[in-house]
Amino acid sequence: MKTISHISFNIKFILPFIITIFLISLAGCGDKKDTTQKSELELQMNLVAEDYVKLVLEVGQYLPGYVDAYYGPAEWKPDKKNKRKVDPALIAELNKKSDNLLNQLEQLGELNATELETLRYRFLYKQLLSIKGIIAIISGVEFPFDTEAKILYDAEPPVYSKEHFQNIINKLDKLLPGKGGIYDRYVKFRNKFKIPPDKLDAVFSAAIGECRKRTLERIKLPDNENFKVEYVQDQPWGAYNWYKGNSFSVIQVNTDLPAYIESAVGLASHEGYPGHHVFNSLLEKALTKEKGWVEFSVYPLFSPHSLLAEGTANYGVNMIFPGNSRLKFEKEVLFPIAGLDSSLANQYYNIRELTKELGYAGNEAARNYLDGNWNPEETENFLVDYTLCSKERAEKKIDFYDKYRSYVINYNYGQNLIEKYIKKNGGTDDNPDRKWELFEKLLSTPQTPSGLIN
Repeated sequence: MKTISHISFNIKFILPFIITIFLISLAGCGDKKDTTQKSELELQMNLVAEDYVKLVLEVGQYLPGYVDAYYGPAEWKPDKKNKRKVDPALIAELNKKSDNLLNQLEQLGELNATELETLRYRFLYKQLLSIKGIIAIISGVEFPFDTEAKILYDAEPPVYSKEHFQNIINKLDKLLPGKGGIYDRYVKFRNKFKIPPDKLDAVFSAAIGECRKRTLERIKLPDNENFKVEYVQDQPWGAYNWYKGNSFSVIQVNTDLPAYIESAVGLASHEGYPGHHVFNSLLEKALTKEKGWVEFSVYPLFSPHSLLAEGTANYGVNMIFPGNSRLKFEKEVLFPIAGLDSSLANQYYNIRELTKELGYAGNEAARNYLDGNWNPEETENFLVDYTLCSKERAEKKIDFYDKYRSYVINYNYGQNLIEKYIKKNGGTDDNPDRKWELFEKLLSTPQTPSGLIN
């Protein structure tokens, strides 16, 4: 059995030093389990979890988009008509509630626990620490990008230089056909793989159908799980999963910008199978319904939970399409549906593999933009030069940074974290069963980003 280690937490810490609380370590082993203590632990954790949910919902009144999903008791939702003015009294009250919950958890620190209960404890603790950061942001505090990432997402994203991305650009320059500037050549070549708007639904439907079929071969989902797809406009993201509870999702696809052939499987996997839809469905089934752990009936977007959600969603496509199976499926199924020529597909995907390495350039753009080092024009130019996106897509990315700020790290850093964790624990390509065992564990148990590293 495990013992939840004692945590020193000063209720009177001041906001500028909030980052220091992330030095806390939750480790240790315990002796033989005491069933009386376990019963006490379950009871106390359930009380903390209920108040945690209510606090998330209350904080969500003052930050649009913070509560991404909720399917708990309707009576726990605060009355929007009674929304208070954000002033020092409100901030002090919210801080007091979060401090009380953290201190209640601290008092449970010496109780014996199972591995799953220890994970639950750590999850609640890290989620509550992120709420402290959100309360600070609501009060007007602006954290530097990296500080915000650690407070909200329990993560320390890497930093890359322009030279790092320039080396990748140089490799792409040699692969791209034609003459002229690399951006123009890339756009010209990539446009050969653009999905015609009137084919988008057929292509996406085929993609999500295949992703679902492959996922179900490995993961048992609730019998009633389902989803529907909507096509929308005027959004800062490419696609979004709105989880409604009871294993049902609404997947929205933004049609503002062109869709390319590889994005069909990418979005279907990320938003659906084995991505967000599967992640939420399994957590609801295993933890909310079967164990009665109400903390998983609410999803605060700006929290460590998101790094695990986005990381597993991004990594999921590698799970269902190992090796060259994705390219084979797209060439044989999606290209014909879209009416595209597949003769250049191999060359295109070699180039796309390199462009994926430019993903962290978006993080650098967000970091410098949000920290005030670059203005919008400088940020846009960097995105065009080092992610090879269009000016219109660069503008969309800046809109995303304005709204979601350091959330951008959850996609690439989250994926890398998941990949390293799975490989470190034996989930290698030559051991697919172990790989799926670890992946499903991540989708159905409480986890924290720092917990996957330690």
